[in-house]
Amino acid sequence: MATITQQIPTRTTPAARGRIRTYAYWACTVSLAFMMVSGAYGEYTQQYGTQETHTILGYPTYFLTLIATWKLLGSAAILVPGFPRLKEWAYAGMFFNMTGAFISHLVERDYGAAGMHLTVTAGIVALVLASWALRPADRMLPRR
Repeated sequence: MATITQQIPTRTTPAARGRIRTYAYWACTVSLAFMMVSGAYGEYTQQYGTQETHTILGYPTYFLTLIATWKLLGSAAILVPGFPRLKEWAYAGMFFNMTGAFISHLVERDYGAAGMHLTVTAGIVALVLASWALRPADRMLPRR
């Protein structure tokens, strides 16, 4: 007994692709901002784990406040409309901050439980890159 199967072609319209891209952008961007604000809260309040980690990595305690401030400002910059150049700087700052954290943990062999420090910072770097790559045209610098 032979069965004939017909594959139905599926096409995604440009409008649907645009909506999917917009949803993906906002999901990545809001998640990224939440993680940055959460990290800033832990650094401002000098939570035990955060303060201990900075000490292990050899950073001074005042560095917590500095990084927390930049995380809050960067989160605001990527969420508010307009200011495309400021957004570029915010994404760059987040990328440098998180890759620096990844490398610092790697060099100091401070991997955390089950490599959590490396996994989380690499995940945040991926969110930074995804949010930056998916941003709509009105959030980009104009091309020259």
